[in-house]
Amino acid sequence: MFYGLYGAFMGCFAYVVLGTCKDSTVGSTAIASLMVYQFAKGVWQRAVLLTFLTGIIEILMAIFRLSFIIEFVSGPVSAGFTSAVTLIIATSQVKDIVGIKYARGNTFLERWISMIKDIRSIRLADTILGCSCVFILISMRFLGRMKVGPKNKSKRRWYHEMMSKILWFIGVSRNATIVMICAAASMYLHQQGIHYFRLTGYIPGGLPEFSPPPFHIDAVPANETTGQKAVEAESFMDMVGNMGYGLLIIPLVALLENIAVCKAFAKGQPIDASQELIAMGIANIANSFFQGYRANGGLARSAVNNASGVRTPLANLYIGAVVVFALIYLTDFFYYIPKAVLGAIIMSAVIFQLQYNVVLPMWRSKRTDLIPCFVALIACLVLQLEVGILVAVGVNLLFILYHAARPKVRLETLETHDGIQFLKLTPDRCVIFPSVEFIRNLVLKFGNKTTLPVVIDCTYIYGADYTAAKVISSLIAYFKQRNEKLIFYNLKPNVVQIFEGLNTNLVLCYNTDALTQELRRDQNCAMARNDAPKVGNDLEAGVASSNETLSSTLTAEVKL
Repeated sequence: MFYGLYGAFMGCFAYVVLGTCKDSTVGSTAIASLMVYQFAKGVWQRAVLLTFLTGIIEILMAIFRLSFIIEFVSGPVSAGFTSAVTLIIATSQVKDIVGIKYARGNTFLERWISMIKDIRSIRLADTILGCSCVFILISMRFLGRMKVGPKNKSKRRWYHEMMSKILWFIGVSRNATIVMICAAASMYLHQQGIHYFRLTGYIPGGLPEFSPPPFHIDAVPANETTGQKAVEAESFMDMVGNMGYGLLIIPLVALLENIAVCKAFAKGQPIDASQELIAMGIANIANSFFQGYRANGGLARSAVNNASGVRTPLANLYIGAVVVFALIYLTDFFYYIPKAVLGAIIMSAVIFQLQYNVVLPMWRSKRTDLIPCFVALIACLVLQLEVGILVAVGVNLLFILYHAARPKVRLETLETHDGIQFLKLTPDRCVIFPSVEFIRNLVLKFGNKTTLPVVIDCTYIYGADYTAAKVISSLIAYFKQRNEKLIFYNLKPNVVQIFEGLNTNLVLCYNTDALTQELRRDQNCAMARNDAPKVGNDLEAGVASSNETLSSTLTAEVKL
C-alpha cells in the first residue's frame, strides 16, 4: 500500500510544472497498479525499476513523436480492454471483501478458480463489512448527483443550492468518510481485544528516503518468524528480462489512459500528447527516486477535480501536499483500516468503468466494431493482460487491412454529349499492394464483358506503390493487345510519377473536354480498324472478277 502512497506526491509536483490538462490528477490508478503488479510479479524492486524505465521510455516516445501509436488502438479495442481490466480488478478485490487470504493466478479465470478452491476460508465479518461498504458507497455516489429543489434555475433558492452542495460534498468525500468511520470502529474493537476484521497492518511513517531506483536485487533468506519469503538475487538484466514487454505495453496503456482523461475535459480543445508524455515520464522518474510505482492521470479523481472548479494544474500541488501530510502524521492510523473497506472502495470505483454503454451505439453505427471489442474483452480475461491486448490490436489491424484490400469501386456506363458511351470505374481509395489485385480483377472482369472504352476515375487515388505500378503496366499491355485504350482520369501527378517509373505509357485526361476528345479519337481508330477489312475484301473481289474475265477471254480466243 505504502508504495502507492510514495508514488502519489512527486508525480503531482512534477505535473504542476509540465502538465497541460488542468483537471488531470496524477497518482496510482487501478489499471496501472494491476499491470505493474503483473509485470513486476509482486516484487517491489522490480515495480520501482519498472516505473523508472517506463518513464524514460515515455520521454523517448515524446522526443521521437511516437504518440501516434495510440491511434492503432481503436475505440472498440480500448473499450474491451478497459472492461476486462475492470473485471480483473474487481476480481482481485473480492478476496479482501470476503476475507479469502489467497487468490493466486495471472489471469481472470485462474484467480476465480483459486478463490473457489479456497472458499472455505471466507470470513463472515469481513464479508458483511465489505458488501455493506460497497452498497453504501454506491448509494453515496448517486446521492452526490441529486439536486434539491426545482429544476428551473430561476425558481431555485439559496438553500436549494446549499443542500445540493452538501449532498455533492457527501458524494465526493464518500471514500474518506467510510475509511474514517470504519477505521475508528476497528480501532475501538482492537483496543477491546476484539479482532473481527483483517486489518491493513503496519505502514512505515514518514517520507521515503531519496535514492536511485534499485538496479539489482540482493538475496534475502526466508524468515520464519515474520513469514517473509526468500528473495533470490537478480542483476539489472535479470530484472529487465522478468519485466518482459511490459516495458512497452505499460507506456502505451498509460498514454491511452492519460489522453482519455484529457479528452474528457478538453471541451474540443487540442491536446498535446507529446507534452503529456514528457510530463508523465518525468513524474514517474521522480516517483522512482522516492520508491513509488507508476502514476497516471485517473479519470475518477480528475472528475472530482473538474467538479471542484479547478482552473490550472496547480491543484496537483494541494493533492501532493495532502499525501505528504498523511505520510508524516497519519500512517499510525492506517494500521486499523480493514482490508474489506479498501477492497469495497476499489470495487465501487472500478465497476463504473465497465464499458457496457458503448455496445448499443456500436450496434447501431457499425456492428463489425463489436468483434474487436469482444475479442479484447475475452482475450484479456482468458490470457494474460499484455497478450490479450496484443491479440485484440492484431484482430483490429486485420479488419483495417481487409478494408484496405477491398476498396469500393463504383461502376457506371456513361455517355458523352456526342453520344459516345464508355465504362467508368471509380475506386474510393489509394491503389497499393493489398488492393491492387482486387481492382485489376474488377477492371478485367467488366472490361472483357464489353467493347466500350474503359475509363478509371482516379479522383480518390492519392497514393500508389511499386506493386500497383506493375499491375497497372500489365493492364495497359493487356488492353493494348485487344486494340483498346485504358484511360486514366484525374490521376494525381505524384501517382503518375510512380506509374511512369516502369516506362508505362499512360493515357491521361484531366477534364471532361480532354476525355471527350480522347474517346472520340479512340472511336475513330476503332472505326478505321473495322473499315480496313472491308476495303481488303473489296480489293480481293475486284481481283477475282478481273481474273475471271481474263480467263473467259482467253478461253474464247482458244475456241476461235
